[in-house]
Formats: sequence, structure tokens, C-alpha cells
Amino acid sequence: MKKSSSIAWSVLGVVVLAAVGAGAFYAGRSTGHGREGAMPSATAPAASEGRKVLYWHDPMVPGPRFDKPGKSPFMDMQLVPMYADGDAGAAGGGVSISPSVQQNLGMRLAKVRRADVSSSFDAIGAVQFDERLSVSVQSRVAGFVERLSVRAPMERVRKGQPLATLFAPEWLGPQNELLALQRAGVSADLVTAARERMQAMSIPADLIRQSEKAGTAQARYVLTAPASGVVAELGVREGVAVTPGMTLFRIAGLEKVWAVAEIPEAQAVRLKPGQKVKAILQADASQAFEGELKEILPEVSTTTRTLKARFEVDNAKGQLTPGMLLRLQVAGASSTRLLVASEAVIRTGKRAVVIVRKDTGGFEPRDVSLGADLGDDIEVLQGLSEGEQVVASGQFLIDSEARLRSVLGGMASPAAATPSVPTASASTSSAPSPSSTPATATHRAEGKVESVDQDGVTISHGPVATLKWPAMTMGFAKPKPTAFPEIKPGDRIRFEFKEGGPTGYELKSVERLQPAAQK
Repeated sequence: MKKSSSIAWSVLGVVVLAAVGAGAFYAGRSTGHGREGAMPSATAPAASEGRKVLYWHDPMVPGPRFDKPGKSPFMDMQLVPMYADGDAGAAGGGVSISPSVQQNLGMRLAKVRRADVSSSFDAIGAVQFDERLSVSVQSRVAGFVERLSVRAPMERVRKGQPLATLFAPEWLGPQNELLALQRAGVSADLVTAARERMQAMSIPADLIRQSEKAGTAQARYVLTAPASGVVAELGVREGVAVTPGMTLFRIAGLEKVWAVAEIPEAQAVRLKPGQKVKAILQADASQAFEGELKEILPEVSTTTRTLKARFEVDNAKGQLTPGMLLRLQVAGASSTRLLVASEAVIRTGKRAVVIVRKDTGGFEPRDVSLGADLGDDIEVLQGLSEGEQVVASGQFLIDSEARLRSVLGGMASPAAATPSVPTASASTSSAPSPSSTPATATHRAEGKVESVDQDGVTISHGPVATLKWPAMTMGFAKPKPTAFPEIKPGDRIRFEFKEGGPTGYELKSVERLQPAAQK
């Protein structure tokens, strides 16, 4: 009994080990990229999804097609399968993407929605004097400044405060004449004519009353501030001579100030005088002031494409002074608009495109007309309906795939352009053949040689301006196997290449900048 039980356990162990070994073997065949690993053919159905694979391709280099999965010979990425059921949507510009690929791409969807949007916006304005509140204090007679009460610009003054004392000798004669006529008892008409003559000479009325009360002519007069504010301009010093029409002081009022902001053209067209604004002090957000848009200056900056807008801000407490910065919150009317996430829009210069998810699960590009840019969202005028879903990330790959199908769909059948993909372990295998005709344009770049084989050279190169490429590592085909024998891994090179060749891009010339590092 014990012997038969021992034999049974031994047989069971052998079976388990055989099952584990078989599972590991088939797992290695399905996931490995070795030279001996079997790759699914272009006409074989995809076992994981039950869909027929037509070919594999690199979305960044869409010309060449491959009959096996693997790593792209051009970019540091895996090849993407093209399924047979995707052709049904190709006629309408659609693309079918499996859920697993959507997850790998980090694809996110956003819903088109309607929302109440206010046309309000923020702007930064600099505080300036309100020039309409400025007053000038001038001399109406030739004389001298005997005493100066305000001696420095930007000094605060209040209405009625003494500014300076003037001595005007020319005022003595007309006053003595008036006093003599009053003592002589002449007619009232002569006295009135004498007073009018003094008024024409700009002799102040209160100075005339003082001379009549004292019985002697008065030649000294105290100038006072006609309004409260700050002395924005001081034009005299003590002891200097003054002439008629000379500006002695200019006083700027501070009851209200201007906040001048530069507004972009797109926002300025929606502004109207009278719009209310809330001004928040940039240095202290707890201080807020009420204001109003007074006018938009008819002048556009050619460099910034902005217009200047003047906002009148209440400054009854005098807390604002010129030069301070205010954050202006301009209130606007609200309206209901159709919105989509800004990141979902692909701008191509003349067109704006979004990738829409169809009810069947596929994706299609669609042209849209855009309205106001609202930051994270943008207004849609035409092309979308409320409730539709659009791709917010990964849409560039889908758009390029849809364009590829519409342009290259009929150029060649999948069987006519299905070269093999060099696997990671087969670095000397033959390079794939392109399905497109080589272009004659020549491009230049500099880089470092990573590896060299009989058919091509792998180079880590910098940006290529003529193709708008960023820096990357990719393979270039040789014009012939014996070309560039002096190039070795590690060399810094300057090279020229053109579109064409087995890998899509072929070297024309290579110049070594420095020899390979000696080991």
C-alpha cells in the first residue's frame, strides 16, 4: 500500500513539472523577441483580441510596414498593429483602437458640454494721476516770491493751504488811486471804474478789501491751494522773479486715480465704457477699490498688439499713489456657450481638429470652428454637439493614423510591403524596405554613433530643423554595405541624409568630428 502511494505521488510530481515547463515554454514563445521566437504573421489573427492584423508600423515613420511585431528600427518604441476591422472606418476617416492600446497611450476622454460663461477677465494696471483733477497755480503779475511755504515736489497739500507769498509793486499804484478817489468823495461811477481797472490787472478782490479797510495799499499777497492733492510740479524757488502767466505750482488731485492697463485686442473688443471693475492692490490683496472703465485709448501697440484702457478708481482715503500695481477684475455679461477642453484641440494653422469618439467605439477626426479662448476650455461654434466625447490626450497619434489611412490606404497592399522587423537579438539582420518613394531633399545633423552594421548606422543625433525633429536615437541605412568604413561606435559625426533607402532615411555623407574613444 505504501509502495503504490509513493509511485502515485511520483507520477503526479512528474506531471506537474511537465505542465509548468510547458507553460513557461509557451509563455516565452508568446512574449520573447529572440531570433528563434515565432512571430505572428500579417494574416494571422491576434489571439488576445480575436482580430486580424494586417501589418505593424511605426506611427512616427508611417511609410514602412512590417509583417512582425517588435521594436521600431527608427525610434525607441514598439511597433503598432494595424487591424483588418479598422479598414471599415478608414473610408470615413475613423480609427479603431483596442482598449489595451488606449490604456498604454494614457488616452483620456472629455465631454462636450454647455455652461454659463462670463466674459469677465483680469488685467494688471498701473496707477496714474487723473489728469482731469489737475489744477495749475499761475502768477498774473510781475513780482517776486518773498516766501515759499511748499518747498518740495510731491508734497501733499489741502485746499486753502498757503503755498507762497508774492510781492507785486505794480499793484501799489492802482490801489493808491482808488483810495485817493474815495477820500476825495468823487462820484460812485469813478470809484467803480477804478475797481474794474484793478480787476483787469488781476488784483485779487480780498486784497482790494484789505487795502480799503486798512487805508493803505497792499503789495503782498498769499497764494493758496485751490484744491487738495499733491504738488506734482514746483516751478519756483524763494526769491525768484515771476512774470504774468508763469506756472508756479501744479497740483494733482487724489480723490480719484487712473489705473491704465494694456488689454489684448481679442478682449478689448468686448469692453464698453461704464463697465464696473474691482481693483485689488497687488501688494496687499486685502485692500480692494471700486472702479469704472472710462475709455479705451485709440492706439494699438504694434509689438504687443494691445490697447490701453483707462479705469477710474475711487481713492477717497488716499491709499493709492502713482506707480502702484492693481489687479483689475473686469466684470462682463454671462452667456451659455458650448465648451470643450482646450487640450483636446489640434491646431494646424488654418484648421482646428478634434478627435471624436463614435458610438461604435472608433475615433474620427473632425474640423471645428472655435470661439473665445477661456483658459482650460475653449468655445466651439461649429462641428460638435453637446454630450459628444473627444480625446483629450493621445489625439495626435490618432489624427496621424487617420491621415495615413486616407493618403496611403490605396498605395500598396499589405502583402506587397511586409518586410521583416529586426529583433533586439538580431542586430545584423536586413533592414526593412520602405513603401514610399525616396525624396531628394537633403537634411543635416550632428550626433554620436551608437552602433554600426553592414546595412546601416544607429546614431543619437540632435534636433533636425528641416524636418522639425527633436533630438533622438534612430537608424540610418547605408547607400551600400562598404560605405563609411572609418566610422566606429562612439564617434562624434556630422552627417547628411535623405528620405529613402531600406529604413526610410539613407546616409549621403558622414564626417567624423573626433575619433572613437580608445579602450
